[in-house]
Amino acid sequence: MPIQDTSAIDVGFTHEEFAALLDKYDYHFSPGDTVAGTVFSIEPRGALIDIGAKTSAYIPIQEMSINRIESPDEVLQPNETREFFILADENEDGQLTLSIRRIEYMRAWERVRQLQAEDATVRSSVFATNRGGALVRIEGLRGFIPGSHISTRKPKEELVGEDLPLKFLEVDEDRNRLVLSHRRALVERKMNRLEVGEVVIGTVRGIKPYGAFIDIGGVSGLLHISEISHDHIDTPHSIFNVNDEVKVMIIDLDAERGRISLSTKQLEPEPGDMLRDPNIVYEKAEEMAAKYREQMRIQQGGAPLEAEPEDYADEVPDAAEEPEVEPVAEATEVEAAEVEAEPEAEAEETDAEAAEEEEVVESV
Repeated sequence: MPIQDTSAIDVGFTHEEFAALLDKYDYHFSPGDTVAGTVFSIEPRGALIDIGAKTSAYIPIQEMSINRIESPDEVLQPNETREFFILADENEDGQLTLSIRRIEYMRAWERVRQLQAEDATVRSSVFATNRGGALVRIEGLRGFIPGSHISTRKPKEELVGEDLPLKFLEVDEDRNRLVLSHRRALVERKMNRLEVGEVVIGTVRGIKPYGAFIDIGGVSGLLHISEISHDHIDTPHSIFNVNDEVKVMIIDLDAERGRISLSTKQLEPEPGDMLRDPNIVYEKAEEMAAKYREQMRIQQGGAPLEAEPEDYADEVPDAAEEPEVEPVAEATEVEAAEVEAEPEAEAEETDAEAAEEEEVVESV
């Protein structure tokens, strides 16, 4: 068989033209892009990824997951194809730096925004505590529970490993803050079984100049000094002692702030009975509460007395808003949570409200 002289074959273009053709169809990759890539080689502290560029891209181990991993093979397998985020432009060797963690990070924020929009209750285990509260993980993000929103008599240090129901207080990707409330989750669950105008039996757990905190089945309600009696009272200490058992009526349920307002004033058969003989008030409590409910029904035009429906839709950030890609360098964890996510969100409360927050923790 004759041997063909390949040197005489005319391919139709020169080497220079072929190189120019490659450049023409070479994809341009930019930081912030999401691309498909195939694992080319796994190394001890990273992996080489083929994304169709002239040079294989590189993903370091710290960018492989939103969670901490010890080895690349916990996440990647040879020849696996998946999405990657371009974290940094080409280095001096023409190599791009990739990230999986950034994709997980952005999707995690999207999920928690959706959970907040749905006013969902989530559960998470406490993995650490600090001087301001406790730390948990939600969808891989580190969340902070301020001390004033932890409803337990246990010391904070004993909460590590405990699974808690939680509600969202603040979801702010731009400020890197994810703040949650254990107290609000418990109060909401209790509120679902309570009604305005209902008489409940409770125990005095704390007394302040502005009122008494009453434990009603595991959550704390405030009996404000103005709602103790129709007659003037100098201090709640003149009426109550800690651990007293009392009958009170619910006059407001604030699900958004997790607060229950109580009254004995509305249960007095005669003004001043709470000062003269509280037992008379307790004996007539159900009868007086029925009259209160009837008066409220008439004032509302015949509508049945109910707690206000809970509606958080107008206060939830738009979950469809596109999150910013940058800055990338600070996205490993919600670092700001440990310091910034302390009760700054409640800084506008009055002193009495702040004290109420603290008392709720003590008395629940």
